[in-house]
Amino acid sequence: MVTNPVFRFATVRGQEVDWLLRRNCSATPMQVVGMYLSLCAVSLAIATGFWLQGAKLVLAFAGAELVAVGAALLVYARHATDGETIRLAGQQLVVELENGGRMQRSEFRREWVRVEPGAADNSLIELSAHGKSVRVGRYVRPELRPLLAREIRLALRSG
Repeated sequence: MVTNPVFRFATVRGQEVDWLLRRNCSATPMQVVGMYLSLCAVSLAIATGFWLQGAKLVLAFAGAELVAVGAALLVYARHATDGETIRLAGQQLVVELENGGRMQRSEFRREWVRVEPGAADNSLIELSAHGKSVRVGRYVRPELRPLLAREIRLALRSG
């Protein structure tokens, strides 16, 4: 993979240009599991100590707390791999949106694609052709979306 100095977000490989736009996750899934298991161990150890002292309800509340934290981490994990992949290869522009484990794929002919920034300053970039449209740029800061739109336009026109 070669990063082209013309593109800030894209990777250029021969005639193929890829934009991989992902959610910024600071912890890997294994780190999250490790953190959760250590939280369980500490919380249950403290709750067991109180239970042995006669405070019987502490263990039940610690269990409820760990179930709630576990549920929140499952929601986090479900969206940790969310992202957008935009691939320009040959005469095809392929856009794949992954959200919560569901993949949406759209294909466009290169010469017919329109790249339109949204009406509002913080809106997404709309790629459209032949009555189909898809919005991209969720994982790019709003002030950088016009730069991403320019990159996509440049790549579409240079082929």
